[in-house]
Amino acid sequence: MACSNDGTVALNGAGATFPYPLYTKWIDEYRAVNSSVRINYQSIGSGGGVRQIVAGTVDFGASDVPAEPDEERGAASPILHVPTAVGCVVLSYNLRELGAPLRLTPEVLAAIYLGAITRWNDPALALVNPGVALPELPITVVFRTDGSGTTAIFTRFLAASSPRWLERAGAGKNIRFAVGLGAKGNEGVSGQLLATPGSIGYTELAYATQGGLPRAAIRNRAGEFVVPSSSAAMAAAEAVELPATLQATLEGAANRDAYPLAAYTYLLVYRDTADARRAEALAQFVWWGVHEGQRFTRALDYAPLPARVVLEVEKNLRKLRAAGKPALAI
Repeated sequence: MACSNDGTVALNGAGATFPYPLYTKWIDEYRAVNSSVRINYQSIGSGGGVRQIVAGTVDFGASDVPAEPDEERGAASPILHVPTAVGCVVLSYNLRELGAPLRLTPEVLAAIYLGAITRWNDPALALVNPGVALPELPITVVFRTDGSGTTAIFTRFLAASSPRWLERAGAGKNIRFAVGLGAKGNEGVSGQLLATPGSIGYTELAYATQGGLPRAAIRNRAGEFVVPSSSAAMAAAEAVELPATLQATLEGAANRDAYPLAAYTYLLVYRDTADARRAEALAQFVWWGVHEGQRFTRALDYAPLPARVVLEVEKNLRKLRAAGKPALAI
């Protein structure tokens, strides 16, 4: 969060693990674009990202769900939410003997995470997986222990579909799970899944791909079982209009091709920053990310922002101020 004597600007960010593979790539690529800007990003979870940007200990935060008004109290300046990409929360599992992709409904998922379904050959699972030889194994549930946007997306999906889940567990970045093993970060969940036969857990698609983990097809609002992918995430984003705040959920996308656990991931930045050089450097990096940086999304299992969303993001980025003046000369 400082400018050095050699003319370089150091920017620090922290937050969501969900977009960490993408942001790491962006930071590496941007170094070749502007070597005078050095960016450090710590993958600590969405809750930590919101807390640190509000406290002013980082130049930008990152979260997979928008910060609540209560969470933003105490911030030195209004906080703008900048969607940067679209990703998928996936249900991965460790069932080596399963010969076909698992299919899951939100109701069955809620029952598994409430501890009501405890074995893989349960009749409710068999009903939605006809012809699949489900093993007679106990189910080990894996969940996030840190303040997590991935948890918020997952539990919001369950709460919208299962009154029982809503009553017993609710939705949010931090909830108390009834059963299972806890792990920190998307990388922690993926590691726990790899180490635990018979386990199931929610993680971001890029982490499942890196770990070679299978991912379930989830039933969407149109009644279709959709496998998570960049194209299915894009289908969800294309189906949902963003308000002026650019804050929206995608679980309600009703088109047949939409993956129901797709979500925008956000950078959280101060609208007004006193240090002009840092503000300008951050604004230029974010502008690059939502334009040139989008070409790296698909290779990392994210989806690029829809073109109409990029136009709205541009409007918001032009609101950024550096010592009272526009931070972008674009």
